[in-house]
Amino acid sequence: MQRFIHLSTIIADLGEIFTLIAPVSCVPLIVALIFSEWNMILPMASVPLVFCILGLLLRQLPRSERGVRLSTALCSVALFLLACAVVSGLPFMLGLGMGFTDSVFEGMAGWTGTAFSMIPTLDTAPYTLLFWRSYMQWVGGIGIVAYSIAMASSTGLFHTKTFRNESRDESLMPSIISTGRAIWKIYGILTFVAIGVILFAGLSLWESVNLALSAISTGGFTLHGDGILYYDNLLLQYLLIPIMIAGALPFKLYYLIAENRRWSLFGDEQVKIFFIIIALAVALLTYDLVLFGNLSLFDAFQQSLFMSVSALTTTGFQIANIDSWAGVTVIFLGLLVFIGGAVGSTSGGVKLRRIALAVHALIWWFRRLFVSGKVLMPFKIEGHIIPRASAELEVAKNMLIIILSIATIIIASLFLFQFSLTSQTVTDTGFNVISAFSTCGLSTGGVTPDMPLVSKWIYIVVMWVGRLEVIPVIMLFMAIFRGDE
Repeated sequence: MQRFIHLSTIIADLGEIFTLIAPVSCVPLIVALIFSEWNMILPMASVPLVFCILGLLLRQLPRSERGVRLSTALCSVALFLLACAVVSGLPFMLGLGMGFTDSVFEGMAGWTGTAFSMIPTLDTAPYTLLFWRSYMQWVGGIGIVAYSIAMASSTGLFHTKTFRNESRDESLMPSIISTGRAIWKIYGILTFVAIGVILFAGLSLWESVNLALSAISTGGFTLHGDGILYYDNLLLQYLLIPIMIAGALPFKLYYLIAENRRWSLFGDEQVKIFFIIIALAVALLTYDLVLFGNLSLFDAFQQSLFMSVSALTTTGFQIANIDSWAGVTVIFLGLLVFIGGAVGSTSGGVKLRRIALAVHALIWWFRRLFVSGKVLMPFKIEGHIIPRASAELEVAKNMLIIILSIATIIIASLFLFQFSLTSQTVTDTGFNVISAFSTCGLSTGGVTPDMPLVSKWIYIVVMWVGRLEVIPVIMLFMAIFRGDE
């Protein structure tokens, strides 16, 4: 009985989210009207209709009297993302005649912000579906920002929580509603700026809007099979770089700067680490492409700069054939993808803050080995001394997520080799799995509509688990099989 009530609460919460997302998913219908794609009205309308019906039905289920708890919320988020992928695949099945698996894959890639696609020919796809892909990534991007902010605010490690004043423990935005409004406002402004910047490169309004939606959300979907290379526009490539970076930096900093509470982005440790990694990555990739790829210095630098930013921000825009790169270069690019952008941004990966915390923790642990047990060795984060008990707990949770992330990638790669009979090398397969887990979409090849059915489902699961950073999915399965203890 207790398990039933717990699951019922999770599903009822899911119904509440569905009723909120139903009107949001009506926007692509405007595109169908603008381009007179009357045959796409019903396929596209199926999404808000199903969301609305499911929402009204599921929200009637009984709930636990304990109130909303973090575990229940995480399970609801995990189930919501999975359900969104299925429901959002309906237009691809009804409008393009794609199979169920390919449609779910496209939906999952959209909501997780991954640049992988199962559409056979993008250049002939309806405008409505092309916009639906970009729009999914845009809405999914703001969703993951809100999710990561909520998770960061729940930790006891960081005194300077996501939307708090640096000098005192006082909430700048005391309610969830005001926080949500601030996030949407920032996201909207960044999106409009991105559209204007891309228009400056000479693209049409239609192309600019779609590219801006996928760039600021670090999603990576494009309107053409050749991706960014279709435009043959060097200026566009350079203009996309700051847009990708803007989506991968902490949104809290934009708010603090707008409120005159911080004058520079570089006051945040994650931002400093981000640009240090980019500088090192560009230097190393340029060296590798000149040495192993026989490229000119200018071409090597151009590819290295764009691909490094695309990888670390987990956007997935691609201007180079990675499968022709040396194995060591692919491995290094995969490391960038695995790290990802900042907490509180639209990017994927394990996040810069988590990597920084792991490094701080390792240094702290090793320093403690060389002093007397009676000596107190303080643990400092962002200039604050953290109590030892809180530090050890949060560091352990942080390392657990990193370990689970690596384990997921290894297991998924083994499954691909074991069951899908892939002809790719270990390096290529590992890179593609890392790219799926970090919701990037850069690929060495092989992730196509022609790959085996089991491979597609492995990638679907990996994108799902990776976007939620493993823990919510584990908690969902625990709720299903063990109940709420």
